[in-house]
Amino acid sequence: MQVIVSQLLGKTNVEGSHCNPAAAAMLLLLCLGLLPIVATCPTCCLCASDIISCSGRNLSVLPFDLPSYATRLDLSHNALRALRVDWISQPFDRLSTLVLSKNSISQIEVAAFTLTPHVLHLDLSSNQLTVLNSSIFTGLRELKELLLIGNQIAHIKPGAFGDLNSLQRLYLSANRLTAFPLELYEESSGPHNLTFLDLSYNRLSKVPIQSLLSLTNRGGIYLQQNPLVCDCALVALLEYWMWKQHSPLVDFRGEYPCGDGAKLEGNCTSQGVSDLPLKAQTYQAEPGEWLRVACPGLTIPVQEGQVVFWVTPRMVLNSSTSDQSAHLSILPNGTLEIQGTLIEDSGTYECVVTRGHYYDPRESLEVRVIIGNLSASSTTGVAQRNTSEHFNTAFTTLASCVISIILVLLYLYLTPCRCQEGRGGGTTGCGARALILCSDPGEVESGQRRSNGKRVAFSDPHVEDSDMSGPKTPAMNLEPHSTEGILKNGSRTVGQTLPDPAQMA
Repeated sequence: MQVIVSQLLGKTNVEGSHCNPAAAAMLLLLCLGLLPIVATCPTCCLCASDIISCSGRNLSVLPFDLPSYATRLDLSHNALRALRVDWISQPFDRLSTLVLSKNSISQIEVAAFTLTPHVLHLDLSSNQLTVLNSSIFTGLRELKELLLIGNQIAHIKPGAFGDLNSLQRLYLSANRLTAFPLELYEESSGPHNLTFLDLSYNRLSKVPIQSLLSLTNRGGIYLQQNPLVCDCALVALLEYWMWKQHSPLVDFRGEYPCGDGAKLEGNCTSQGVSDLPLKAQTYQAEPGEWLRVACPGLTIPVQEGQVVFWVTPRMVLNSSTSDQSAHLSILPNGTLEIQGTLIEDSGTYECVVTRGHYYDPRESLEVRVIIGNLSASSTTGVAQRNTSEHFNTAFTTLASCVISIILVLLYLYLTPCRCQEGRGGGTTGCGARALILCSDPGEVESGQRRSNGKRVAFSDPHVEDSDMSGPKTPAMNLEPHSTEGILKNGSRTVGQTLPDPAQMA
């Protein structure tokens, strides 16, 4: 404001200063709020287009005159200790990236982000957060990526990630978590599209194996560098992830426990597990029947301490908690039993058990189950193929007929016909009552016709068109002329006819 006042008032000559009336009027309007204030970049920040960086300025509070047009705001490497409701003085409607890393933030109040509703990327790494309270991220409904790396988070209260409906990537690496935050996937108000969860470098000793098996296809879950207990269930999970080529395990295989030579808790030996290459199997049954599906590669009953998991199209089953009276249950030998099969039971099933080694991804731990009337479906497929074949044959025949008709028409109407020359140098015209189907001009001139049954010629008595007004020749042509025709039975008749005696008289 002082800069604006000095620019408006200004100094004139050496004798002193005086006020410009126009400048004074503008200053009055500005003080009354009738003129807009053009935001300027604070002296402690760097502004470039829509990016504002106030990094490394030892700020404990945000500058009051910070422009609100920014899409990226970098406040890292400062001395911010808390994010209260009024930590931002004005709305940032365009802000999409907010960087608050390398501060001393230990407290975040509820509704602290209501003035930044369109943030997509929030970085709170390397702060002093110890607990994530409920609803601390309220207002960030469009947030897609949240970084909480390098804090001291040991507890996550229920509802902490409420309102984060669009969250896809969550980084919780290098904290003090001792329990897997399963509420991220189970709470109805939490993230529904989470595809990336980094829990590496925490203090997890146990993880929910059964839940992680069902979450494998939903994205990457990173657990490297945690003091995990190598029991049979964890070994089965890691072997299953390696067979699935789960990138968090493939990329950081050496940073996971339970590797070669690791001490396992429980009897997790590979006895009873075949070393032969596994191939996909298929089981078929009619609705209502009981079906038993053997675990691929498992040859003897499950040993004590060993756990068998079955990943079904609708749920994950555990042999240690399986209910033998349920629709789906696991028998003591690891076989899956389906009581009263339903059409909905069709699909791909996977048996997960400790096998003592990582299987080749080209091998198959899958079992395909088909429930339904297979003969009917097979008959339907044959009928569809026959219908298709009949249609193709009929279409080909129809096309051939159309082409044949077109060729006949072209042959009849586009073949040139040359009329015979008359005697005395005249020509015999093709009269209206004469229809001559010619094959070529040479045949017409010679009066010959091929006897292949394809051409028919009819000749009617006609008069000469050469000279109708001249005197007629008294001598009559007594030479016989040939006639040709085809009877109704298809035979051909060829003969000679003499001139009519009446004409001779």
